[in-house]
Amino acid sequence: MSSDCGKLKGQGLFALSFLVPSCAFLFEGTGGHEKWEGKLSLSKLETVVEIKASAAKFHEMFTHKPHHISNASDRIIQACDLHEGDWGTVGSVVYWNYFYDGKAKVAKDLVEAIDAENNLITFKVIEGDLLEHYKSFKFTIHATPKGEGCNVHWTLEYEKHHHDDIEDPHTLLQLLVELSKDIDAHLTSTDA
Repeated sequence: MSSDCGKLKGQGLFALSFLVPSCAFLFEGTGGHEKWEGKLSLSKLETVVEIKASAAKFHEMFTHKPHHISNASDRIIQACDLHEGDWGTVGSVVYWNYFYDGKAKVAKDLVEAIDAENNLITFKVIEGDLLEHYKSFKFTIHATPKGEGCNVHWTLEYEKHHHDDIEDPHTLLQLLVELSKDIDAHLTSTDA
């Protein structure tokens, strides 16, 4: 199945694969490369977005300049404020105001991991609207150089409160694809 996903990425398509014991399903569509995995109560949803900005610049927006993201995508991110620590440090807490599913939302995130050499950052949601539906929620953003641009790999790891009542966050993942494209347009137009 991974060879099929590799073919799809270059065509701007996404592949959605459900991994269930003894079963695997692959769906195709537009928007990037998307994969879903579920294990008992912890689930993972991923996508890859190809952008023109460098991996280092994209990574810097989430590590040292998340408060500038609203300049790049004010329709999605209204504000990002530092509540504890310093920008770009593990253990810092940031507070996001964002627009999702037709509503204003908030999230208070702990910066759980930063790997500057590999352009990777992980945020763990510790308060906010997402925790109304999920027991836990993490975002990992990994930007890898590709030619003159990069691939941005988003990974959402989450555990639902009520397995049957709550949908997997596919629309949130699509919002992150749009956010990536907005940030890319900002970085490449301003050469920030």
